[in-house]
Amino acid sequence: MVDHLANTEINSQRIAAVESCFGASGQPLALPGRVLLGEGVLTKECRKKAKPRVFFLFNDILVYGSIVLSKRKYRGQHIIPLEEVTLEPLPETLQAKNRWMIRTPKKSFVVSAASATERQEWISHIEECVRRQLLATGRQPTTEHAAPWIPDKATDICMRCTQTRFSTLTRRHHCRKCGFVVCAECSRERFLLPRLSPKPLRVCSLCYRDLAAQQRREEAEEQGQGSPAQLGRLAGAVCGGASSGDDDDSEEDREGGGDGDWPSSVEFYASDVSWSAFHS
Repeated sequence: MVDHLANTEINSQRIAAVESCFGASGQPLALPGRVLLGEGVLTKECRKKAKPRVFFLFNDILVYGSIVLSKRKYRGQHIIPLEEVTLEPLPETLQAKNRWMIRTPKKSFVVSAASATERQEWISHIEECVRRQLLATGRQPTTEHAAPWIPDKATDICMRCTQTRFSTLTRRHHCRKCGFVVCAECSRERFLLPRLSPKPLRVCSLCYRDLAAQQRREEAEEQGQGSPAQLGRLAGAVCGGASSGDDDDSEEDREGGGDGDWPSSVEFYASDVSWSAFHS
């Protein structure tokens, strides 16, 4: 089916129509062998609230953007290579249905469909395209993924110190490493995460300590310095001081004491702790 459509006039017209809807702000989408297989509106869970987004599935990429005028104008174009995509179906709850997570090395997020049938069709088609793309490129499935951001509504207090309560004056921030919602005091540090950005990004205090310790171990191993005991002491070292970096927590949303509930070791999107825990 894909090969049959690759060089047809109707496929070229469809891709040109998508390019036209994104206008000058979008990247060109027409490439030899590229086929537009389907499109539709899905609800994307952003940090502040869920928002409708238009999605286009090609045989090699997934494209989405914000809807200005349906079928006529879109903005905020995002292009995801399919060989980087991993899908994770999410459990059903009374408040949240027909959802799944799209994981990539640079960004991971949750979307939902209007029905269970539509959800299954999207998942099946995307997974088949991913399988074909990996086969064509000879690449292995991606194993490292960016942490999805916990939505603002999931918590009223900092998920690290569990002391600071958010308000109009006390704003929420997100750690780029774990995706937790944290206060300014618990996210003073910046760290370079090359997969996400060429600039140092905001990370929470716990992730900063872990990342800095890992960096020290790697540097010591590369230099051939230190015994295992010394490396262990480096791993436990607490690093202070913040570096400059991009501090834009809004991103896509520019469009349109003591015993806390969240232990520091919990990864809310890991396979053993589901997203639904926030909504049940």
